[in-house]
Amino acid sequence: MPVSRRQFLRANGAVLALPFLPSIAGGAVKATQPSKKLAMVYVPNGLVRRCFFPGEEDGELPGFVGGFNADKIKDKKRIQNKPGIYPLELTSTMKPLADHTKDITLVTGLDRTFKNGQDVHAQGASAYMTSVSPEQASEKGMRYPNGRSLDQVIGDHVGHSTIFRTLEISCNGFKQGKESIYFDNISWYGPDRIAPSIRDPKKLYDRLFMRDSYRSHIADVTDLVLADAKHLSKKLGRDDRRTLNEFMSMIRDIEVRTAKLDKLAADADVRIPKNEVIPRGDYIKLQADLMLLAFRMGITNIATFMVGPERWDAPLFYKDVFPKPVQHHNMTHNQKGDGYKQLQKIDIFHMEQYAYILERMKEIKESDGSTMLDNSLVTYGAGLGDGATHQYFDLPLIVAGKGQGQVKQGRFIQCKSGTLNSNMWLSLAKLMGVEIDSYADSTGVVSDLWN
Repeated sequence: MPVSRRQFLRANGAVLALPFLPSIAGGAVKATQPSKKLAMVYVPNGLVRRCFFPGEEDGELPGFVGGFNADKIKDKKRIQNKPGIYPLELTSTMKPLADHTKDITLVTGLDRTFKNGQDVHAQGASAYMTSVSPEQASEKGMRYPNGRSLDQVIGDHVGHSTIFRTLEISCNGFKQGKESIYFDNISWYGPDRIAPSIRDPKKLYDRLFMRDSYRSHIADVTDLVLADAKHLSKKLGRDDRRTLNEFMSMIRDIEVRTAKLDKLAADADVRIPKNEVIPRGDYIKLQADLMLLAFRMGITNIATFMVGPERWDAPLFYKDVFPKPVQHHNMTHNQKGDGYKQLQKIDIFHMEQYAYILERMKEIKESDGSTMLDNSLVTYGAGLGDGATHQYFDLPLIVAGKGQGQVKQGRFIQCKSGTLNSNMWLSLAKLMGVEIDSYADSTGVVSDLWN
């Protein structure tokens, strides 16, 4: 009887899709090549560019423009790139990636076409992965440049083998909205058709395992399937037993951490936003582990991960960074003097979360012995090139993972200044196996990215 590549544990409606276990498959069944995965990590409010872009940290402090001037300061403020491939040197903001220099490439010189009529922060987020030009938006009668986003386009082509074609995750823990959805979403099915992201770790966990209506009637998933897992373990070889144990421990760990965050929120002073007391690092890492669990279980191969919403003037608790909650957006407009050094602490904190994702992906072994990161592309970027100037040029971008050997890492690629970021999105689509000739307003691919 043929054996499915993916085995399942089931109990009372809970379903766990297991990693590939050769002991069950038998000698006649060879491990197939793991699926290629794409994760796109988005950070809000731009970055302190002088601390992120190589060669700028010791230069003259830039002027701070702000307002709706993103399309007016381009020629005055930008530093022209010298196109080419250079050795990767970590700037002070990138120091948390020191253990991953062979796994990442920094790309600079990417622009996104700006369209008047929408707040700069809202457009930075909502149009980040759509890259629709003003001309295209006008032709299609679109008020804002929000078309079908890159993740959905890729999911259309290569997402049919998984339960979910795409998975949208957010780390905005506030229950009440302070801005419109355009500030708080990067994934779109089409114009004004939001692909809603999941903020609550419990709801994300529920979505990965079962429908919410079942979840309230049963205990933890691991409690339900533990006996079944123990029974299965007796049939496995040593290596597979270790894989199964690691897998079950990963799920149990997520459940324990979710319960801990729930208690923190429940014990919060109701006079301030409840989720302020939840440490940002714990929250982001939990959401990240849930994303990686979805990858490992084959639930999806494509995910967007929004670290935080644009603008959103509400205090957040960056544990071990600041003694009390701070407002990220407000800090971006107080960079004069040494103000940028305080803001950079948030940039470094965000980079630490990205480094955590990469480290976890390097630890997770796939069916052929390679790591999850070997089989993935993991981007890190922002919709604004600088939070103070609201610029849409020189968008920061890091690409991690080898994409199953297609991408050569450990480099610094300087694109010609003015290269459209839709060219990068077209490149990622092609690397993911999508056969398209253009994306949004793209003019070609970033050929230097290929191995």
